[in-house]
Amino acid sequence: MAGGAIVNTATGKQYPGKLTLYVVFACVVASTGGLIFGYDIGISGGVTSMDTFLLKFFPEVYRQKQAASKTNQYCQYDNQLLQAFTSSLYLAALVTSFFASAVTRILGRKWSMLASGFTFLVGAALNGAAQNLAMLIVGHILLGIGIGFTNQSLPVYLSEMAPAHLRGMLNIGFQLMLNIGILAAALINYGTNKIKGGHGWRVS
Repeated sequence: MAGGAIVNTATGKQYPGKLTLYVVFACVVASTGGLIFGYDIGISGGVTSMDTFLLKFFPEVYRQKQAASKTNQYCQYDNQLLQAFTSSLYLAALVTSFFASAVTRILGRKWSMLASGFTFLVGAALNGAAQNLAMLIVGHILLGIGIGFTNQSLPVYLSEMAPAHLRGMLNIGFQLMLNIGILAAALINYGTNKIKGGHGWRVS
């Protein structure tokens, strides 16, 4: 015989938080941190396929790409240094994620987000001004560290700022901005690839 259950919510704790203009503003601004992750996901593929970028940092890959123009495009980028450059961001984010929660708990969410933004800014500046492969990889590692802190602290901050009954709606803003970042990266790559002078990859 099927039975029913009655849940008594009279003794449950109520959280009568309201959606104020400050809460909306704080959540929207914090959510834009997702642009960092989304942008980096989308930008690398476009930059590493630019001929001017390959000529400066990976001439061997460029020659391989020109010689194998009629073969599978994935075979054209078979280079360990190029893979190290691409994966350094994700490896740095992975390592950072192991201690990001402790830093966020001790210093607070805002300081963690500010640190991630500053680290990302320094990494982006290094990548944009890179003169050799070492600068390129160090910049990418700093970007990964920023992403590691962002992915840990932002969802927590959004969950704590949002009223309980609207937590899902406001927390999804991080994922929304992440996807907007991917789209923005694709559009920027499309535009910068047409810049004359060979500096399009620096702008990206």
